[in-house]
Amino acid sequence: MASCCHWAVNRLNNIFTNDLYSLRLVKRGYNQEQSLHHSAMFLDMLVLLAAAIVVVAVFKRFNTSAILGYLTAGMILGPAGLALIKNTENLEVLAEFGVVFLLFMIGLEFSVARLKALLRYVVGLGGLQVTLTTAVIAFIVIGFRYAPGPAVIIGGGLALSSTAFVLQLLSERGESDTQHGKIALAVLLFQDLAIVPLLILLTVIADADTSFIASLGIAFGEAAVALGVVYILGRVLLRPLYRMIARANETDLIIATTFLLIFGIGWFLSLYGVSMALGGFLAGLLLSESEFRHQIEADIKLFKGILLGLFFMTVGMTINIQLLVNELSTLLAIVIGILLLKSLMIAILARLFGLETAVALRVGLLLSQGGEFGFVLFLSAGQLGILSPEVIQILLTSIALTMALTPYLAMLGEKISLVLIDKQLNKQQNSNEFVDRLNNHAIIIGFGRVGQTISLLLKETNLPVLALDLDIDRIKHLKGKENHVFYGDAKRVSVLRSMGIERAQCVIITIDETMAAQDIIHAIHHVKPDLKIYVRARDVDHVIRLEESEQVNAVPEAVEGSLQLGALVLKDFGIQDKSAQDLIAAQRQKLYHSKLEQH
Repeated sequence: MASCCHWAVNRLNNIFTNDLYSLRLVKRGYNQEQSLHHSAMFLDMLVLLAAAIVVVAVFKRFNTSAILGYLTAGMILGPAGLALIKNTENLEVLAEFGVVFLLFMIGLEFSVARLKALLRYVVGLGGLQVTLTTAVIAFIVIGFRYAPGPAVIIGGGLALSSTAFVLQLLSERGESDTQHGKIALAVLLFQDLAIVPLLILLTVIADADTSFIASLGIAFGEAAVALGVVYILGRVLLRPLYRMIARANETDLIIATTFLLIFGIGWFLSLYGVSMALGGFLAGLLLSESEFRHQIEADIKLFKGILLGLFFMTVGMTINIQLLVNELSTLLAIVIGILLLKSLMIAILARLFGLETAVALRVGLLLSQGGEFGFVLFLSAGQLGILSPEVIQILLTSIALTMALTPYLAMLGEKISLVLIDKQLNKQQNSNEFVDRLNNHAIIIGFGRVGQTISLLLKETNLPVLALDLDIDRIKHLKGKENHVFYGDAKRVSVLRSMGIERAQCVIITIDETMAAQDIIHAIHHVKPDLKIYVRARDVDHVIRLEESEQVNAVPEAVEGSLQLGALVLKDFGIQDKSAQDLIAAQRQKLYHSKLEQH
């Protein structure tokens, strides 16, 4: 009996030892496989970063959009190019974060009041554009013997434009705050919402027993409640939360909180069918009116740039060069058709909404491409068997090609609109003898609140004033109220000449765009180098960049505003006016001098 027990124990010991050894082998194999996977992904990231640095630097050297550089890098490295990167799934997840960060930054620069002002264009213009474009494309596709369901999916996917491409391009060109930039953003916001019913429609087509109306009603109801909950809680909780974190005096905590906010809101809204990108926009909007806006913007900007570049490279990887060669005629027909149809459709609708022809055409050409949500929709349709793999590949390549053409379409839109503006200015000049008679007048560029205030001061002393602005609605509202304000782009020499720049006493630039202000200064110097120019600047750094010429005087509104506010506080504490002014002057000199030393 004892020998049997001894044998059994030895046997169990051998089995247990062998099993542990086997388990170690399995674990070792798993770890090796996992390590290889991580190593391959890490290598892909290194290759992407290296290619981005080289290719984008070359493109920027020739004054070409960085977006095209990223696209080219993606084409070279992707499966259809040198195939240095074969698996793009992991990269696509990171790339999506780039779009989320972009929308967050746009929301951060916005405000609830500005969004309400654009609501007419978001719902009206955006809604009509998506509906009519989907219907027209679906009707054309049905003509090629497609069933109505797949045709509507193709139409809906191609009706959507690229939020990432358009907004990044507007940012690069310093046109985010222009009228066509604001209208483009309004339409894109509705398009981001439109992906919800389109994805629901996919499930309805795949499952004949599902009711589209019922599913759509439930989905929109859930999305509206989710958006409302996030907005209300955000307005109530965000400022106290950030103030509590700011007391810890740790910048890392603010960055971590912002990341948590962006991804938390995005994840929560994605559960109810709202895109993470739109969640990012809402997160930015909630923080846009807080005192932490500028700090957050500076912290997040670097992450946005890197991840957004990764997104553009993944788009470049979807361009199948072999397919482009084999199906060139088909792809050309689809790409040209999309660009023509969408640009004309959007331009016509924009005109119906009261926008000037120049602005309508710029918006139309800017939004004529396909978008990233088209990728999502068509790939989902492929998984459900609604569209064949061959059709999906053609559609994805077509969208990527339209994206690649976007910078050139934006330049075309600018040139066409400038021709139209020149014609309009010639009419204005011919019909307005007032401008021709002016001498030693002031020209105000940007007739918002700052420009209007300066105009009132100058008029009080009976000084002649002309104003230029790009906001048609503002011009219509102000023109005729003793304001001589005209529509025109001050970066154009012909526009400046039409305002009598050669006979002007000075120019006051009040716009809040750094790059645009510098372009205007260069245009003025081209016509009249010795003309005095006064510029509204954001801060001292902005002043130093602008004051390259002795003829330019810039005033930093953030610094001067704080100094004036400080003067009022000193007065309230009983400090004499002379002492207060001396303190303010000393502090002003100290601020400017420290910045000059840094540069």
